[in-house]
Amino acid sequence: MRIAVYGRKITPDFLPYFRRIFERLSHHEAKVLLYEELAANVADMEGGVPEHEGLFSGPGELAGQVDFLLSLGGDGTFLESVSLVRKSGIPIIGINSGRLGFLATISKENIAESIDAIFRGEYTLEERSLLELIEPQGLLEDFPYALNEFAVQKKGTGMISVEVSMEGRHINTYWADGIIVSTPTGSTGYSMSVGGPIVIPGSRNFIISPIAPHNLTVRPLVIPDHHELQVRISLRNPEYWVSLDHMSQIYTSHEPLRLRKADFFIRMLKLNRMEYFETLRSKLMWGADKRGF
Repeated sequence: MRIAVYGRKITPDFLPYFRRIFERLSHHEAKVLLYEELAANVADMEGGVPEHEGLFSGPGELAGQVDFLLSLGGDGTFLESVSLVRKSGIPIIGINSGRLGFLATISKENIAESIDAIFRGEYTLEERSLLELIEPQGLLEDFPYALNEFAVQKKGTGMISVEVSMEGRHINTYWADGIIVSTPTGSTGYSMSVGGPIVIPGSRNFIISPIAPHNLTVRPLVIPDHHELQVRISLRNPEYWVSLDHMSQIYTSHEPLRLRKADFFIRMLKLNRMEYFETLRSKLMWGADKRGF
C-alpha cells in the first residue's frame, strides 16, 4: 500500500504520535510519500525525518501514485488536503493532532489501533459533495471548489446587500455582514456558528445562512443541491471578501458569482467503529450534564 502523508507543522507535543504513525506504517510495509514542507519541519526535531519513499509538494504528484492521503492536523488541514487529492478519487484519512474533529476523526490516542484497523480493511469510504464556483473563473487559484462552504463577507464596517437567486428565481436580498452557502459536510462548520442547521452528510442539499442579518426574521434556508445559485453583491465600499473553505480573496466586481454542485466527490475514510452521531454527541457535548453537581 502507498500512502501520502500531509501536514504543515508537527508540534513537540504531537511528535511522539507522529513517530508512532510511521512505526505502524512501517510495520505494515507501507510505502510513504511525505509532504515536502512537513519533512522540512521535522528535519531538526528529535529523530529527524522518518524513513520514506519520496517527497511531494503538489497535487499533480499524487494522482495514480498513492492509495490514501493521510492528513495530520485538524479539520483545517483536512480541507487543505482536498486541494491535493482534487478529482483523483484518493481517499483522505484524517488524524487529529488536537481534539476530535468532524473531518479529522481519528484521535492521536487511537493512532496505532486505527492504522491497524485500516490495514485489516475495517473501514468504509464516504463520498462527500463539494461546491464549485463557476464564475468568475480564476478568482480563487486553480481549484475553485469547497468541501465545507462558500462565503461572501463585508470588508469594512457597513452591511452589504447580497441578492441570491436559484436558476433565475429570486430567493432573497440579505442585508447582513455576508452569507454562507454550505454543503452538508460544512453544516457543522462556519454555517453552524451563525445559526445554520446540521445536515447529515449524504443529504443532497445546500444551506444558505446569513451572517448577522439586519432583519431578525431572516433564517437559514435548505435547498436541493441540483440547482445553480447566483450571488450578487451591492455595497458602498467596492471591496468584499469571497472565500472557499481556507482560500479567501478580496473581490471588487458587482458581477454575479455563480455556484453549483461539483461534478465529483471527495472520498473520506471512516473506520467501522466510528459513527456520525457519536461524533456529534462528543464534539458538541450533547447529553452532557454541565451543571457541576
